[in-house]
Amino acid sequence: MDHKEFRVKAKEMVDYIADYLENIRDHRVYPGVQPGYLHKRLPTEAPQLPEKWDDIFKDVEDHIMPGIVHWQSPHMHAYFPALTSYPSIMGEMLSSALNVLCFTWASSPAGTELETIAMNWLGKLLGLPECFLNEKNDSPGGGVIQTTASEATLVSLLAARTRALMELASLNPDLQSSELLGHLICYCSDQAHSSVEKAGLIGLVRMRYIESDENQCMRGAKLEEAILNDKAKGLVPFWVCATLGTTGSVAFDNLREIGEVCEKHSAWLHVDAAYAGSCFICPEYRHWLDGVELADSFAFNPSKWLMVNFDCTAMWVRDSTALHRTFNVNPIYLRHENSGKAIDYMHWQIPLSRRFRALKLWFVLRNYGVVGLQKHIRESVRLAQKFEALVLADQRFDIPQPRNLGMVVFRLKGDNNLTERLLKKLNGRGYIHAVPACFKGVYVIRFTVTSQRTTNQDILDDWNEIKKVASEILVDMFGSENGNIVIHKKPRISLKETRELNATFGTSLLLANSPMSPKIVNGTHVAICDYEQVLSSCAQTFAQLKMEPKDSPEMRRRVRGIRMCGKKFSLDSYMDMVQGLMVEQSLPQCSEEERDDASNGSSPGEKSSLSTSPATSSMMIKNDSSLDMNQLQVPATPSRQYRSKSIDLSLSDLKLDEATVSIDMKNNEIIITPTGSKKIDQVRFNAADEKLNIGDRINQAFENFQSSLRDNHNENNDSIDDKVDDHSKLTIKGPGSYIKKLIQQFSEGPFESDEPKADIDKAVSTPSIKDRADAICKKCFHYKGKMNN
Repeated sequence: MDHKEFRVKAKEMVDYIADYLENIRDHRVYPGVQPGYLHKRLPTEAPQLPEKWDDIFKDVEDHIMPGIVHWQSPHMHAYFPALTSYPSIMGEMLSSALNVLCFTWASSPAGTELETIAMNWLGKLLGLPECFLNEKNDSPGGGVIQTTASEATLVSLLAARTRALMELASLNPDLQSSELLGHLICYCSDQAHSSVEKAGLIGLVRMRYIESDENQCMRGAKLEEAILNDKAKGLVPFWVCATLGTTGSVAFDNLREIGEVCEKHSAWLHVDAAYAGSCFICPEYRHWLDGVELADSFAFNPSKWLMVNFDCTAMWVRDSTALHRTFNVNPIYLRHENSGKAIDYMHWQIPLSRRFRALKLWFVLRNYGVVGLQKHIRESVRLAQKFEALVLADQRFDIPQPRNLGMVVFRLKGDNNLTERLLKKLNGRGYIHAVPACFKGVYVIRFTVTSQRTTNQDILDDWNEIKKVASEILVDMFGSENGNIVIHKKPRISLKETRELNATFGTSLLLANSPMSPKIVNGTHVAICDYEQVLSSCAQTFAQLKMEPKDSPEMRRRVRGIRMCGKKFSLDSYMDMVQGLMVEQSLPQCSEEERDDASNGSSPGEKSSLSTSPATSSMMIKNDSSLDMNQLQVPATPSRQYRSKSIDLSLSDLKLDEATVSIDMKNNEIIITPTGSKKIDQVRFNAADEKLNIGDRINQAFENFQSSLRDNHNENNDSIDDKVDDHSKLTIKGPGSYIKKLIQQFSEGPFESDEPKADIDKAVSTPSIKDRADAICKKCFHYKGKMNN
């Protein structure tokens, strides 16, 4: 391949990479191949002659991709994240093109110094102490990029071993290093990563595992107890590994307690935060770093959660001379004239040569910025919280350990074999991929949010897949989707029962910005709407407030929609309607005397005998003289609810000359009575719907009869009562925005609902508080009704 072909094929490769990552969901996350599949597809020997690039890449699609586990997939939940990103890929491309070896400053000055700068940047982002940074020429500490966290653990153990052997040799000059080595012992949690155990094997030292507590954390008291016991046996504690974010359950060892024990016994403290270290760029998670100033080394993997592609492990040490003593070899061909003036990273690691890894880290830090990286971390945690909530809502599953950061551990309730079967079947289907963990004999499935492309829908899809497979297993074993788990339905508790259990449970309006029915959720922060007293007392409070009417086309459309709809609405929606109606008729201010009357409990709804939700009330045609019509009447709830857009055809066909329309100002009623043989069949109507034909007809009727009705008010009532038995009549009665507005529109003054005065034409200038509360309640809530023959 020459440079001309490279230009073309490299651009094609970039397109292929971008298409792959953006369409990652199209791939089955876990391949359905068996061991040895590729050996059967590829030749056993390399080709003798050059092959065309197109033929080579075709084999990638045909043979390589079918065996790939798609780690960047949103449905990849195994292990920990191993993310990449476009700036990281571009850094890797450039690094591969430059292909510099950064083992000394002389071999690559830019590569060496950029690594120092990038590690200082990253250390400050995490909130590490200054002793871990290298910002001055005489700084003893500093950061270095290792390949993996396993290598960082081994490097720290070997450095600690060298320091311990030197101290023991000074105290026991007659003993050989091999004899002293047998007295060394190191410690870690029983939940520590397997790489810690491997480091002990390579370092030829004993490893003591400290039992974790109920939260899978290593505590200082347990560690000190083990150290004292080993010292009594003649052993020398020299190295302790504390884990921040264990592999099994992302548990956090108590760093301060462990650090104080290590300081007391002169042991090297290494902090392994391979996965969780990335979260410390968010200040809200740095409480887990409490005590890090007591550590001798700290390491985490940006290649896991910070979208810097593998390999890239950030490691900081308090005193780099410990590394120099362990790994310093200085042949003549590696010396240069600036030795000692600049860092030579070959003395900080096991291998000699090293890649230019700082470039991709630098690209990511600059391209995303602190805010972008913090947003990515927090979104992963939020999605894990969402999955945790889904698991907790299913009584067949259990979360044995608290969720930390972006990982949830869960299991099917029952024996471990149920969870094992579930995991095996999930991985076999290939739609999601997860791995197990086990602590204290409990087998769990680890579910980690790994991809920056994961969405809410991805989490829901994965959970549905888990539920589906779990149901199949439980049906197969127990014959039921619930298995042997008894699902208990949560009892419904009435408001009365709640008040019996808690006498201080308050009653108020549910404040919600959505048209949902009020419900009891938790009396400490959510209230219930009790229609018996709250509506009237709320209206009474409205009457005492000075509110400025708001009018606009949007407000009028909103108010009209609320009044035409039969749904329940939130308080803020009703307040919009109140203010909309005030544009037409403003509320008078209450005097001090009226406020006193209100405070004494003269609520218009206190004596109401019927109580229910105003959004589902109905009005029956009846003339009950035993009821006090000056009180706010809330009719009983109907057996069925009627939609607000229903149109009464029989009523709309009724002509004005075939009916008499009268107003009963005392009882706040509009009565339509047929005068001929015309009968009104059973109808449904919404008195608040101004668009019905009946509304226009009633308006016209008022204009025609208003003077005669006022002059002959009592005669009209008597004549109507006489005709009740002969004809069907329609009564539009009681609470309803349409009624009060129309009555006041065709009256000389504000409506007074007390006992009628001798002069009915005389306007009443100031209504009582109770009347005003009635008016507001009747305007603010929607009533539907029906009429029987």
